[in-house]
Amino acid sequence: MSQPLKILQIVPSISLVYGGPSQMVRGFSQALSATGAEVTILTTDSNGDVDEAPLDVPLGVPVKEDNYTVYYFRCSPFRRYKFSIDLLRWLWDHAQDYDIAHVHALFSPVSSLAATVLRQQGIPYLMRPLGTLDPADLQKKKQFKKLYAAVLEHPNLAGAAAIHFTSEQEAQVSERFGTNTPGIVLPLGVTPLPPTATEIDVYDRFAIPRDRPILLFMSRLDPKKGIDLLIPALETLQQEGLDFHLVMCGANPQDREYEQSVHRQVEESSLRSHATLTGYVAGDIKAALLQAADLFVLPSYYENFGISVAEAMLAGSPVVISNQVHIWDTIQKTESGWICECTVDSVTAQLRDALKSPNERTQRGHNAQRCAKNYYSWDAIAERALSIYQRILSERVAEVAK
Repeated sequence: MSQPLKILQIVPSISLVYGGPSQMVRGFSQALSATGAEVTILTTDSNGDVDEAPLDVPLGVPVKEDNYTVYYFRCSPFRRYKFSIDLLRWLWDHAQDYDIAHVHALFSPVSSLAATVLRQQGIPYLMRPLGTLDPADLQKKKQFKKLYAAVLEHPNLAGAAAIHFTSEQEAQVSERFGTNTPGIVLPLGVTPLPPTATEIDVYDRFAIPRDRPILLFMSRLDPKKGIDLLIPALETLQQEGLDFHLVMCGANPQDREYEQSVHRQVEESSLRSHATLTGYVAGDIKAALLQAADLFVLPSYYENFGISVAEAMLAGSPVVISNQVHIWDTIQKTESGWICECTVDSVTAQLRDALKSPNERTQRGHNAQRCAKNYYSWDAIAERALSIYQRILSERVAEVAK
């Protein structure tokens, strides 16, 4: 009987305050464990970069969670950049205990230096950039990233067994700094909503009039999310007499000033009587909002996947997203929503169409749920990932044998 594959997942944080990337690593690890693999997550206790206390977790010891193991380490000395000397020391001492590693996030010191350790110790690893190789994202702090890439990420990518992209579009547009490392496309998965979500009446909880369709925005409040397109589009539709209630869920633990500016913009606009801003939501409240939504919207300027979009689809909500959310082509093919460009006029037009067509919303909601089950099942994704890991290891053995 063959030994189970020992897989190491390395990610700066798995606090849910950081949204999709953290949820992905948890769901991915649970699904991999269900195949019989031994999965360990290596991470920090980071729980937000400005005003939150660190996660209340044991440090430097194995913690069992859903059939996989997590090691948390103190985020120190650079809390904002999720750095951990203790994590890197542990990895240096234990890397040889694992068959393969999957590193999540580029331009994050703990991930970059972890990949360096793995490379030096000869452990095969994959790197998942989380959209950081998108040309638009690389424009932020451009000179710093250029230097960072030359020193750390170029050799890390060059030494990786594969680069993990979550969509074909992400693979096509991503910068690779002149490396020829193969890319693999493996989407993210979504976890079914807890049945307890149906026990929460979001109309009562958030004082939403029952005769208004709920338009749900659920994502980190960040300039790239297209909020500057969404608010004027909704103001126009309100002036036209279309009825709706915007529920905006999200925060920004890295930029509270921007988060507060979004709240002020909504509260000072004509939307204030037709909008609820909840802040960050999780658990049953999040699930209940996803189930209650009549329409989900995310007009991002760039989004390598959009885990919240897939979650909304699984809940049966049709979506309005931009063609820079990189799963838009799947949504278009399956008629699971409406696709807009990153302009106010286009966002307005697609939202108008969706809000005026309740029967079409219902049909596209059914399509969306079917699409999410077919394309974004964790079980299927874990099986594909396992075959990729095994192929990498087989190729490595063949190279050594030459």
